[in-house]
Amino acid sequence: MAEMTEVTKDKLIADVKVVISDAEELLRATANQAGDKAGELRTKLQDHLASARVKLAEAEAAVVDRAKAVGRATDDYVHDNPWRSIGIAAGCGFIVGLLIGRR
Repeated sequence: MAEMTEVTKDKLIADVKVVISDAEELLRATANQAGDKAGELRTKLQDHLASARVKLAEAEAAVVDRAKAVGRATDDYVHDNPWRSIGIAAGCGFIVGLLIGRR
């Protein structure tokens, strides 16, 4: 799952870079002229942007699903080990209190 997430992130970053590159090319092309080339670049930019939006939505859904799974696992652990969970929370609170107190 982690490898798939890394591949998705890398692909999303690559798609965003392509969109930015196409946008810069579009701006350069339309600075001096308008016509067929500008229309082609606009179409290409729209296609890349749509693709990036889809991939971003998929990545967002994957992150939400993973966060929900982690939340469920944490909830199950706390229900199965209530005293251990209280001890861990107290220990973390103690450490945070010490760190805040040193300032």
